[in-house]
Amino acid sequence: MKHKINTAVTLILALILFSVVVPSYIADPAIKISSYEISPSVLMPGDEATLTLNIYNAEGTSTRTVATTSSTTTTTTAKTNGAIISNVWIASAYDGDKQIKTDLNYDKIGVIAPGGTIAVTFKLTCDEGFSEGLYFPMVNVDLQSDSYEDISYPLPVRVSNFAVDLLSTEVPSQISAGGSTEITFTALNNREDAVDHVKIIPSELDGMKFMPESRYIGTMTSYSSEDVDFSLIPSEPGVYNLSFNISFKNGNNTHYNELTMPITVTETLDVAPVFSSVPTNVEKGQSTRLRLEVYNAKTESISGVIVTPITDLRVSPSQYFIGSMDPDDVFSASFNIFTDDLTIDNNYSIDFKVSFKQGDNYFETPSISSSFKVIKPSDSGSGGSMFLYGGIVLFIIVILLIIYFIRKKRRTVR
Repeated sequence: MKHKINTAVTLILALILFSVVVPSYIADPAIKISSYEISPSVLMPGDEATLTLNIYNAEGTSTRTVATTSSTTTTTTAKTNGAIISNVWIASAYDGDKQIKTDLNYDKIGVIAPGGTIAVTFKLTCDEGFSEGLYFPMVNVDLQSDSYEDISYPLPVRVSNFAVDLLSTEVPSQISAGGSTEITFTALNNREDAVDHVKIIPSELDGMKFMPESRYIGTMTSYSSEDVDFSLIPSEPGVYNLSFNISFKNGNNTHYNELTMPITVTETLDVAPVFSSVPTNVEKGQSTRLRLEVYNAKTESISGVIVTPITDLRVSPSQYFIGSMDPDDVFSASFNIFTDDLTIDNNYSIDFKVSFKQGDNYFETPSISSSFKVIKPSDSGSGGSMFLYGGIVLFIIVILLIIYFIRKKRRTVR
């Protein structure tokens, strides 16, 4: 019995001591990372990203009552439920000796009142050569009071090596030296996030002009593609190595990609006049007709097509206007050449060129040439004609005489 009494007294004394040392109410505000944002959302090796963290105090009441009891008195105190943040910092994520890291930390930020939020911003850096994958740098929030638990929050950060590629869609291996040739590329965003400021610029190349000088696409959403066109305008034949650079921004980080390809420029003309009917000899005083055909072997339409003779001779018309030509169109053009003031036994040449527009660009083809000789007028042609006319008249007279004698004979018989 005495043992039981001693045990009860010991327990009561322990409870009294505990109540003196420990407050009767311990506050535990729920401090947590309520949300975060990483921009860009998916990093490439070498990128910098902006991380915004929102630290939230989920405590529902603004104050708490703490009662402290001594052996003789009880003291009641009202205290705020605010949380004092002493430091916010991020532990790096590693890939070998490479890091996703930040050099910042925030110490002595202050107090977060119940229901309040504090936003802090970090700059994350992903080292060059980082392997793609999902990594977890650790966000740490140190709280000043021992009554509050510190926060350790694994922050998911995705790293991807996928980029924006430039693909050759319609680029012939061989083009002609005349006019321009349109080529088509496809810009392809292989990334799971959007990219901005997408731009394609061809590298300067002697003997080759590019129209336009660049193409701006702008924003491309994830896994999207866009076709872009350029016109190639070569100045001379040869083999060229074309190079096109595509640049884009992932967040504030600029990246580049390059596409190179060879292309051969030949003397063959895509648009050119071809003689279809050419005289070799023309009698003086006579006119002759010369015919050409113009063929558009391009894959796109051309406009303002004009065939022009280049000569001091008297030619009609002075220009032959064809107008627009679709791909694979063929048009004929004819010209009359007059020889009244030309010299017999002399050779004369005449050149023709074709001019046309393709888009906003004006082109002229190299000229083609034809020659003919002026000869003496032939008398055999007119004499033969007179003989033919005389023979016809004589034949008619003979027929009329035969008819006359037949009729006269019938009358005599009657």
